[in-house]
Amino acid sequence: MVRRFLTLSPAISRLNFNPRISFLAASPSLGLQKHYNYKLKTKIPTISLISPSSALNFRRTRSYSTGTRVHSLPKSETSKFDDNLVVLGIETSCDDTAAAIVRGNGEILSQVISSQAELLAQYGGVAPKQAEEAHSRVIDKVVQDALDCANLTGEDLSAVAVTIGPGLGLCLRVGVQKARRVASSFNLPIVGVHHMEAHALVARLVEQELSFPFMALLISGGHNLVVLAHKLGQYTQLGTTVDDAIGEAFDKTAKWLGLDMRRSGGPAVEELALEGDANSVKFNVPMKHHKDCNFSYAGLKTQVRLAIEAKEIDAKCPVSCATNEDRRHRADIAASFQRVAVLHLEEKCERAIDWALELEPSIKHMVVSGGVASNQYVRFRLNDIAQNKNLKLVCPPPNLCTDNGVMVAWTGLEHFRVGRFDPPPPANEPDDLVYDLRPRWPLGEEYAQGRSDARSLRTARIHPSLTSIIRADSLLQQTQT
Repeated sequence: MVRRFLTLSPAISRLNFNPRISFLAASPSLGLQKHYNYKLKTKIPTISLISPSSALNFRRTRSYSTGTRVHSLPKSETSKFDDNLVVLGIETSCDDTAAAIVRGNGEILSQVISSQAELLAQYGGVAPKQAEEAHSRVIDKVVQDALDCANLTGEDLSAVAVTIGPGLGLCLRVGVQKARRVASSFNLPIVGVHHMEAHALVARLVEQELSFPFMALLISGGHNLVVLAHKLGQYTQLGTTVDDAIGEAFDKTAKWLGLDMRRSGGPAVEELALEGDANSVKFNVPMKHHKDCNFSYAGLKTQVRLAIEAKEIDAKCPVSCATNEDRRHRADIAASFQRVAVLHLEEKCERAIDWALELEPSIKHMVVSGGVASNQYVRFRLNDIAQNKNLKLVCPPPNLCTDNGVMVAWTGLEHFRVGRFDPPPPANEPDDLVYDLRPRWPLGEEYAQGRSDARSLRTARIHPSLTSIIRADSLLQQTQT
C-alpha cells in the first residue's frame, strides 16, 4: 500500500517571485555547476544550524572503504543555500520504501511511503530477502510519485540524500542504487545519511527552537539509543541496547498475543493495553541494578512468553476470535508488558539526562523519536521525566517518527549546507562495483560511564561511528590549512 502526503508544513507567508540560484560543488577534481528555477510558494522559518567543516562519506568502490571525501562550500556562499535548496530523500533501511522532497526552509513538498504490512503479517516480522524484493518492486514508483506530488522533476532538485546505514544490507542496497541512478541522470550531488541521526534531526524540522546541544532517545524495532547531540554529526552515546530493542519486544508480544501484525506490533499492543490492568501481571523491570543507561528487552520478552504460556493463550487464534476471558488475559498481559517496558525507558532516561547535563549544562530539550515514539503512553510517561528535569520534550508527529523519506531529506539538507556530500556518480557504473553500505554503523562515541562490555564485544563488521569519521575529517582539514 502506497501512501502519499501533501505539504505538511503550515503556510506562514506567500512570496510571488522566482528565485534563481547557482550551485557550485567545490572538489579537487571536479567543478559542477547547476541552475534551478522554480516558484517558492511557502516560506517556513529557517531552523538555526551549526556548521562544522568536515565531510560525510558516501562513495562506491570495488572494495569496502572507510575513507572520506571533503567538499567545502565557501563560507560566503552558504547563506545562499538556505531556503531554495530542494532535496530528495530515499529510505529503504528496513521494511518501508519511502521517498520525500523537502525544501531548505523546512517545507515538505511531498512524502510517499509503501508499506510492507502484508509481508510483516505473513512472516511475523521482517524477512530480509522478501523485504529486498518488495523494495525493488516499488522503489521506482515511490520516487516518481514523490516527484509528481511535489510537481517537480529531477531537474529541479539540488541533491539526493539516501540512507546508507544502519539497517539491513539487502534493503539498503535498493535505496542506494536508486539514489545513485537519479543523481547520475540529473548530475546531482549525493549525501549518505545515518538512519539514527535522521530520526534525531527530523525534530529540528518541526521544532524551530531546537538547537544544539540537545539529548535524544531513539527507540524503534532495531534500536534503543540515547545520545547527547553536541552539534551536527557529533554525538556522545550515553546508552544503547545490549540485546533486543523495545520495538522488537512490542512486535514479539503482539505476535504471541495473536494481534494483527499488519499495523506492526507497537500500535496493536498499545490498543489492546487500553482494555487491560497494567498491574495484573508482575513483570520484573530489566537491568534494575545496573547503574548505567543501557537497555535490555530480551529478559522481558521471556517473561511475557512464559506469562502467555501460563494463561494457555493460543497465538494462532486471533484476538478478534478470543473468548471474553481469553481477551481479558491478553489485554492484561499487553498492559503489564507496556508499563514495565516503558518504566525501563524512564529509569534509564532519567539517568541519561543527569549525565547529559553534566557534559552540556545548556541543554534545554529532549528529543524522543523512532517508531516507538508514536506510542502515546510512551510520550506521556517520558514527558513527565523531561519536565521533572526542566527539559522540553520534543516528539515529531507520528508519521515522522516511523521510517520516512522526510527525515532523510532533511538530514541530507543539514549536511549538504555545510559541504558534506559526494559529487554526482558517473554514468553507466559497472554492475560489479560494491556499494559502501553500513548495516552496523554507530552514531556516536561511547561515554565511559555508559560503556557496555557485553555490547562492546560485538564489533565484527562494524563501521567506525559517524562522529569519529567527522572528527577525523575535521582534524585532517585543520592540518591541511
